[in-house]
Amino acid sequence: MAKMYKLMFMSTLIMSTLISISAYSWLGMWIGLEINLLSIIPIISSKNMVSSESSIKYFITQAIASTVILMTIIMMMWKFNFYSKIDNSNLILIMNSGLLLKMGMAPLHFWFPEVLEGLNWNNCMLMLTWQKITPMMLLMYNTESTLFYSTVIISGMIISSILSMNQISMRKLMAFSSINHMGWMMAAMIMEKSIWMIYFLIYSFITINITYMMKNTFYLNQLFPYLNSSPTMKMFFMLNFLSLSGIPPFLGFLPKWMVIQMLIENSMFLLSIIMIAFTLIMIYVYMRIMMSSLIMKINQSNWNLKLNTKINSLTIGILNFFLMSSLVLVTIMLNMM
Repeated sequence: MAKMYKLMFMSTLIMSTLISISAYSWLGMWIGLEINLLSIIPIISSKNMVSSESSIKYFITQAIASTVILMTIIMMMWKFNFYSKIDNSNLILIMNSGLLLKMGMAPLHFWFPEVLEGLNWNNCMLMLTWQKITPMMLLMYNTESTLFYSTVIISGMIISSILSMNQISMRKLMAFSSINHMGWMMAAMIMEKSIWMIYFLIYSFITINITYMMKNTFYLNQLFPYLNSSPTMKMFFMLNFLSLSGIPPFLGFLPKWMVIQMLIENSMFLLSIIMIAFTLIMIYVYMRIMMSSLIMKINQSNWNLKLNTKINSLTIGILNFFLMSSLVLVTIMLNMM
């Protein structure tokens, strides 16, 4: 019975995203966002007190963001009817702020790490990937204010890189990593919409791969024994984090390469330098985790941790093969075109 209602809400969740991105009016997009909110709450909530708290936090913040978006839509419709010559740029900025709050982008990110902290990895994967599609697609319709977007991108880079340092929770680390990658995606939005799609698909693929391997490990002191118990798991985990950080020759380097090239072609040198500099701090955070798990051999935990290292090696092998070889294949295809 539980699986049936989860399947029903997952179908309405997918349908709500399609409604929002295919709507002809802002009101239709808002309706899709509301259906999305009502669909995700039963999925992420459970009998566990921590997940129930996370679902309440998520509902409150999303309700505030929806109120802001609906208010700006009504005001824009009112001004269009009575004062059609008045510029709506300030209202559009307010609506964009509501969308940023919905997707958990800095500086309106305060709820995002806290909500992820109370969810299991399957729900975290849903929040990190699918729930970003609708707000980002709606933000694409209002990319004229380059200064506003540049400010949001820089704040996201600075906040995510600084707050991810000395972080022991893997779920919060993935949340700050998502904020950092959203900064790159917003830079791709300003320049070229197709680059955003490539970036989002590759980021989602890597994130799904990492969350699939995490199982029941939520903190660093649980991660080290988990990885040391399986050399194959340790190798795949490191490859995924290298790809997530955007280091060549892994697939995660491709979208960042494309974004940097597009920024330089449009003479946005300062923004690209700031993004690269603060992404290097995130790479340091990733490398610290990887080097610790590589060097430290922890044989015994300070509590009885039930390690579940049984993985589908064929599935993991196929997924990680694409991470290791796709950049080379894509480069060869581009040279042949």
